[in-house]
Amino acid sequence: MATTLVKGGTVVSATGRTEADVLIDGEKVVALISPGTTPLGTINADTVIDATGKYVIPGGIDAHTHFELPFGGTEASDTFETGTRAAAWGGTTTVVDFAVQTTGTRIQDGLATWHEKAAGNCAIDYGFHQIMGGVDDDSLKAMEGFVDEGITSYKMFMAYPGVFYSDDGQIVRAMQKAADLGLLTMMHAENGPAIDVLAAQLYEQGKTDPYYHGIARAWQMEEEATHRAIMLANLTGAPLYVVHVSAKQAVEQLAWARDKGQNVFGETCPQYLYLSLEDQLGATGDPTWGNFEGAKWVCSTPLRSKHEHHQEHMWQALRTNDLQMVSTDHCPFCMKGQKELGKGDFRKIPNGIGSIEHRMDLMYQGVVTGELTLERWVELTSTTPARMFGMYGKKGVIAPGADGDIVVYDPNGHTSISAQTHHMNMDHSAWEGYEIDGHVDTVISRGKVVIDGNQYLGAKGDGKFIKRGLSQYLI
Repeated sequence: MATTLVKGGTVVSATGRTEADVLIDGEKVVALISPGTTPLGTINADTVIDATGKYVIPGGIDAHTHFELPFGGTEASDTFETGTRAAAWGGTTTVVDFAVQTTGTRIQDGLATWHEKAAGNCAIDYGFHQIMGGVDDDSLKAMEGFVDEGITSYKMFMAYPGVFYSDDGQIVRAMQKAADLGLLTMMHAENGPAIDVLAAQLYEQGKTDPYYHGIARAWQMEEEATHRAIMLANLTGAPLYVVHVSAKQAVEQLAWARDKGQNVFGETCPQYLYLSLEDQLGATGDPTWGNFEGAKWVCSTPLRSKHEHHQEHMWQALRTNDLQMVSTDHCPFCMKGQKELGKGDFRKIPNGIGSIEHRMDLMYQGVVTGELTLERWVELTSTTPARMFGMYGKKGVIAPGADGDIVVYDPNGHTSISAQTHHMNMDHSAWEGYEIDGHVDTVISRGKVVIDGNQYLGAKGDGKFIKRGLSQYLI
């Protein structure tokens, strides 16, 4: 088996940093070596990577992606091949995507479909959560096999009536089963029926631009649903993980429950840290799209008002651990032929933003600006996702026995984000013009160098399916 030595860098973990060389043998890390020492004798590695002046961190884990997701009359534009390749370019070496069951279909069939989509196509390692779009006796019985399948988390929706929506009774039944099995319940917490009423009223008033997507999905709808999900989880004893938290009031609900000792967790996404209702959803700067330009940033939960300071609160929650992770909810759609389906009716704009290539960089910029420490950056983007979703030990850490998933990050480098240079399958960038004071230099996935400077050395099929264990983050 080939050996790789990452030499001269600063190894950063969730708990500290140290000067160390990292030795990988085959697919596994086998040693961290103090510089200048040779406890293993002379090391003649097949590949030597000079990381002098750079950070050596565990590969990023994006635990919330949607490749090839059918939605809104179209399908997410990144395939497992293009999306995982873009992830690798951005320093992410593992993704957890969502196998989909829609109302009226069988979970087993949805899971099989997602295995077929991903197998042999991924550039990096991947796992699955299971979306439950319908709760009935059959789906509840199917949950009993999730752990054996390596799928230890499932997602439900309080939004999208008629597509994914589950009512409170269905949620209770699923949570009861999840509590028995040790599964982690993931929740899209928005009051979907109420949102549909508000959206219809806005449309009838002639308010059809993308900006009104954010108005219809008001923060009260997120806070209310988050509280309701917390109480149902409390009733059933099920651990709860709330996805893509964007409203400061929803964070307050999570903090309240956590302060009472409940197993409740939450993630946010880069868009909720940097972007806003006014500047993005209300954007009109691109003459090609005019008042429709804001469709580029239509996602759910929506971008929040900068005047209400949601963005600052998200950063604070990441520092205080009221939020535990940053994922992307990567669900890209092109403007041409996809987002433009909603011209004249914001309700028909496919919901989603593409960020998988930029998450590690965008969060590192938070280190540069003093929002986060280096250690917290690693914790939020790699270590906690591994612990939360049953992969820690293999993923999320640089230690003997762990998978050789390593990123060499240059704090003196620079990254300019643009649709002209990104590797996601999109005709625009939600992050056009963003400048990052750092650069992903080298990416190693299970011992193989897949990114070397500006060169892609990976291949379709490099990634393997990860059978996850139970969450390692619960109280």
